[in-house]
Amino acid sequence: MSENTGQNLENHKHFVPLYHYFVLTLALLTMIGSFVNLTEAVLHKEGIYSASLICCLAVACMIAFFMLRGFALKAQDRAIRAEENFRHYVLTGKPLDSKIKIGQVIALRFASDEEFPALAAKAVAEQMKAGDIKKAIRNWKGDYYRA
Repeated sequence: MSENTGQNLENHKHFVPLYHYFVLTLALLTMIGSFVNLTEAVLHKEGIYSASLICCLAVACMIAFFMLRGFALKAQDRAIRAEENFRHYVLTGKPLDSKIKIGQVIALRFASDEEFPALAAKAVAEQMKAGDIKKAIRNWKGDYYRA
């Protein structure tokens, strides 16, 4: 694999510490605290309505945390599919095989132009998993825009 891009199989995953660690931890602690608060309210038969509303808000925040991430990734997946389909068309004069899965396309975005068409065909023919596609790439092309 080429190291000239600074990105490779081992370091291509990107985490945003403020989002992935701080906000997730804060949301988890808030949810746990809200359930402790609800339990205390039920035991003391006092403030149950408020405690249950806080629990609902905490659960809604956790659901939103994961849904918002999913929405952003889905939009990025659509953009990557369009970009890689266009790249394949420019390189070969044909669109990507309609049988190719989105996970395969996402993995193929790291392949250099020289190996992309052959690797795309191989991915479909052998039903390669994304991880196997990434391992098969010899000349790694970094993607610094996906978070």
